[in-house]
Amino acid sequence: MIIEVPYGQHGKISVDLPEDRLAGVLKPGRVDIGNEYETIRRAVDYPTGSPSFADFLSDARNVLILVNDATRPTPTSRVLDVLAGDLDGREVSFLVATGNHRAPSREEYRRIFGGHLERFRDRIFAHDAKKKDDMVLLGKSANGTEIRVNRLAVEAHKILIISSVEPHYFAGYTGGRKSFLPGIAGHDTITQNHKLAMRPEARALKLEGNPVHQDMIDALSTIKTEIFAINTVLDSRRRIYAALAGDIQASFEKAASKADEVFTVPIEAKADIVVSVIESPGDINFYQSHKGIQNAKHALKQGGILILVSSCREGIGETNFFELFGSVGSPDEVFAKIEKGYLLSYHIAAKLAEIERWAKIWAVTDLEPGLLEKIFIRSCGSLQQAVDDAFREKGESARVLFLLDGGLIVPRLRASA
Repeated sequence: MIIEVPYGQHGKISVDLPEDRLAGVLKPGRVDIGNEYETIRRAVDYPTGSPSFADFLSDARNVLILVNDATRPTPTSRVLDVLAGDLDGREVSFLVATGNHRAPSREEYRRIFGGHLERFRDRIFAHDAKKKDDMVLLGKSANGTEIRVNRLAVEAHKILIISSVEPHYFAGYTGGRKSFLPGIAGHDTITQNHKLAMRPEARALKLEGNPVHQDMIDALSTIKTEIFAINTVLDSRRRIYAALAGDIQASFEKAASKADEVFTVPIEAKADIVVSVIESPGDINFYQSHKGIQNAKHALKQGGILILVSSCREGIGETNFFELFGSVGSPDEVFAKIEKGYLLSYHIAAKLAEIERWAKIWAVTDLEPGLLEKIFIRSCGSLQQAVDDAFREKGESARVLFLLDGGLIVPRLRASA
C-alpha cells in the first residue's frame, strides 16, 4: 500500500509498504466546522470572564495588538476580517510576538496579515528580544525569572492578543499567556523561563504543576494593562474550529480543552517504528520541527526507531543546542555539559538526548547529512529508504505508525492498553 505525506510547503512524498506492517495513521481529530466569521464574532461579543469587545474598546485611547509570527498557524488575518469594523477610526498598532525568533520576512508578513497588511503596514512592529533598551523590568516570578517585556506593551493603554492554542511539548499548550512570555519578553527572560523546560513536569498537555506554564502566568500578572484575548483552535486543515475570547486565562483554559478534541489522539499500543511528519509552517527549521520528535516519543516502544519527516527549509534555526551537541561525544555527555551552564535552547539538547538514550532517531530532511550526525540523528535519503531500513533492523514483526501533523498531535495510550 502507498502512504503519501506532505513535505515542504506544497509538496508530497510517499512510501510503499505491506499493509500488515502498518500500525496506523494518526491524524488530528475530525470536528464540525461552522461559519468561521460567526465563530469569532460570537466569541468577542459573548466573551469569557470579561466585558464584550465593544465595551473593551469603548474608552480605549490606543490598542496594541499582539500577533503570532509565521511559525504558528494562527489565523490572524481571518480574525482581523471580523474585527475590521470594530477597529475603524481607532489608534491601533501591532507587535509581532516573535519570542526569540527572527522578524517575519516580507512574504511572511503577507501571510500573517493578508489583505490587512497595506492598511496597517506603518503600524506593525516586530519584537526583538535582544534589544535590551526596548525591554522594561516588571518584577520577578516565583521561580526567580526576571520579567522583562517589550516597552510597547507597557506603554499601551489596552492590549488585544490574537493567538492559537495547540499542545506544546513543554509549556503544555501554546496560546494565551505565551503571547507575553516568550512572545514579547527579553532574551534573558526567555532563557530563564525555558530552562524550566528541563524539569519532568514540563510536558505536553500538562498545565497544573508545570513550572514553565506557571512562570508564564507569573509574567502575565506583572502586566497591569487591560487585556482582551482571542484564542482560536484550528482543525487539521487550518480551519477555525473554536474561538474563545475575553479574560486571557479563562479563555485560554477553555480553548485548551477544545484543542484536546483535535490534537490528542488515542492509541491502543506503542509501535516499533514511528514516522512523525511535520507540516508547514512547523517545518521551517529543525528548531521548530523537533517538536514532532517530542510528540512522537509517546507512541514509540523502548528501543524503537523514530523517523522525523520535515523539509527544515531554513536550516537548523536557533543554534545553541546544536553547538552543544557538537561539543560532546555522546547523548549522555549532554547533561554534564548543561550542568556547567545553561544557554537558550539547551533544553532541546536535553530532551533530544533523553530520547536518544532509549531509542534511535532518524530523519528525512533537506539538511546536510553531516549536520544531523552532529546531533546523533541518522540522515535518510528518502522516506522509502528510512522505512525499509527500519523494517530490516526491527525484524519481520515490526510495524510502523505514522503521525501526520506530528508537530501538533499528541498520541495518548488508552488507559486499558
